[in-house]
Amino acid sequence: MAILDRFLERGVKQGVLEVARPDGGVKRFGTPTEGFPEVRIRFASAKAERGILADPRLGAAEAFMDGNMIVEQGDIMELVQLLRANKRWDKGGEVRETSALKSVRAKLITLYDGINKSSKAKANVAHHYDIGNDLYRLFLDADHMQYSCAYWPREGMSLEEAQEAKLAHIAAKLALEPGQKVLDIGCGWGGMAIFLAKHADVAVKGITLSEEQLALARERAVAAGVAGRIEFELVDYRDLADRGETFDRIVSVGMFEHVGQAQYDRYFRDCARMLADDGVMLLHTIGRMGTPGATDAFTRKYIFPGGYIPALSETVASSEKVRLIASDVENLRLHYALTLREWYKRCVAARDAIIDLYDERFYRMWTFYLAGATAAFESGSMCNYQIQYIRNRRTLPLSRDYMAENEKTLMSPCVQPAIAP
Repeated sequence: MAILDRFLERGVKQGVLEVARPDGGVKRFGTPTEGFPEVRIRFASAKAERGILADPRLGAAEAFMDGNMIVEQGDIMELVQLLRANKRWDKGGEVRETSALKSVRAKLITLYDGINKSSKAKANVAHHYDIGNDLYRLFLDADHMQYSCAYWPREGMSLEEAQEAKLAHIAAKLALEPGQKVLDIGCGWGGMAIFLAKHADVAVKGITLSEEQLALARERAVAAGVAGRIEFELVDYRDLADRGETFDRIVSVGMFEHVGQAQYDRYFRDCARMLADDGVMLLHTIGRMGTPGATDAFTRKYIFPGGYIPALSETVASSEKVRLIASDVENLRLHYALTLREWYKRCVAARDAIIDLYDERFYRMWTFYLAGATAAFESGSMCNYQIQYIRNRRTLPLSRDYMAENEKTLMSPCVQPAIAP
């Protein structure tokens, strides 16, 4: 199609994309370039091309999922990488997926989704997290089952080592002291809570809206021998705050993306209500390095209904309203890309098992999601933010040295029973 050809001529300058069509025609775009893949795709129908023109990301995803766009050379990871790397966000590039009118519509839908009332929040979480623990066991780290960005302080680390390093990195920033109460908002399968209970003399409460996660988190805590120091509960953070409970430390990893824009003020207000006057909070979230945006149609329809990736500006704007002090902000720029590539590699290796659990269309959807996310962190505007909050400016030491000291203690072979303040 002439329109799609013009789109690809503008979009693929480095690397090669070869497109084969149902009528036997073949078109080649770009030039061989070191560091850029060479990919060949074949369209099984003209309908697939029309879907891509209507909405490039959603149309390409559904064409791939339905077997109407076949990657014959390379794989879906390389195809998405090729398209995104030619429009690097760092260099001012943008992949223009929609018209101005559709962009406005997407932002309005994102705002509506962001209302995210408690009942809707639970349904949205179930859509992604209650599809079965067996899937996540196939590609997450075996030790902690962390479905969030790992931390790679050195080359050559395994996923298991990088996720352990992430937990230590976060725990170090919490500046834990013996006897404290810690709240883990969005506790997942319990990895963070279990790590804290094992390595610090603290009591942890983990909350989630996923019934599948809750059941497995409780099992894992028993297996780790720390069930007596952790309480897991199926409860919305808003309802917990209304009960008047308070905590010395609050940690939230990979949950803020599900809060919804309209709930940001409420989220930070509730966190401030639950955080002790001398407390510390650590928020770990995917973020945008640019200005606020909108959730794309593919992600909204298939992956994270109600989800939204926040810009740093809108995150801090909401926390400022309740006088939470952003005492430390770190941008984990490429760490999630490394994590996603490892997840993708493990999913590809587990292809048959995933198809047995679901079907081939689900497998294609899942790998498209992981490929797109990887490209967004490698060449797009996505990153991970770790924001440390305090309520009292005198709560923490004057320098950041305590973080490195705590982290070194946590990562040493013989971990101490408590973390130094």
